[in-house]
Amino acid sequence: MAMIDVSGKTDVLREATALGTIHLKPETIKRIQEGKIAKGDPLYTAKIAAILAAKKTSELIPLCHPLPLTNVEVYPKVLDETIVEVSATVKTRAQTGVEMEALSAVSIALLTIWDMTKQYEKDTDGQYPSTVIQNIHVTRKYKQV
Repeated sequence: MAMIDVSGKTDVLREATALGTIHLKPETIKRIQEGKIAKGDPLYTAKIAAILAAKKTSELIPLCHPLPLTNVEVYPKVLDETIVEVSATVKTRAQTGVEMEALSAVSIALLTIWDMTKQYEKDTDGQYPSTVIQNIHVTRKYKQV
């Protein structure tokens, strides 16, 4: 087991965008839109969490190269009455790409939204039937040539 040797590669501009969703109850989405989540604004907090996650990716994923990130942009938005979508674009000038950083950013943003809203998601039997985090994937990679 070893990290991939990138020492022979040139530093170039690299960028990756990832996307994912969380499904919540319509009542929870309405609370988000009306600013009635007890812990605060989950979309704003998710942006901060995503940036921190991107910066710490190499500490969380074994064999992932630590990279000097030059920019992280995070866009959480309510898509409809049951879905929040998060996209994250990460940039660097380095020897390897930033897909893992973008995926980490989206994953942690969605988990943050879940953490801040889960108290509103329980059914009367204490279960969380409508909450699903899914479709976390890279939607775009760019490498300057």
